[in-house]
Amino acid sequence: MMETLILIGIALFVGIVLAPVYVATSRYKLAPANKILVVYGNTKGAGAAQCYHGGGKIVWPLVQNYAFLDLQPMTININLEHALSQQNIRINVPSTFTIGIDTKPSIMQNAAVRLLGLQPSDIEAMAKEIIFGQLRLTVASLTIEEINGDREAFLSQVVNNVDTELHKIGLYLI
Repeated sequence: MMETLILIGIALFVGIVLAPVYVATSRYKLAPANKILVVYGNTKGAGAAQCYHGGGKIVWPLVQNYAFLDLQPMTININLEHALSQQNIRINVPSTFTIGIDTKPSIMQNAAVRLLGLQPSDIEAMAKEIIFGQLRLTVASLTIEEINGDREAFLSQVVNNVDTELHKIGLYLI
């Protein structure tokens, strides 16, 4: 009788102490250095999702779930043809851009909301459209002399315009 009570006491102790430890360790998710951990569901006022880069979080079953956003850079080739300059002269602007998901907290949040669940090819296509439009807009605001005469200023204006729009979906120019 006494042995049974001792065994029941040990079983209760093990169940009470080890069960929460097991649940916590099995639900703890780490974000590798090349990914962002996005926890969504019940995030207690933190917006649609909580983002972690280089850290971890306990993801509670039934009320939360998680996914990862890959930080691998993507290269986009754009061959802008017959773009009109400010003087209505058509020019060609072949360009290559390297983009990635930004790790700044506010921009990571944009990426979690707008890019989570998309394939890399879908993200590239979305970024390509944004870059294409901003490149065309930049060319249209400059004269041929401004484009050819000061390449650094032209490049700086393209980067400013493109980066501003990419930040809205969680991306940035590398």
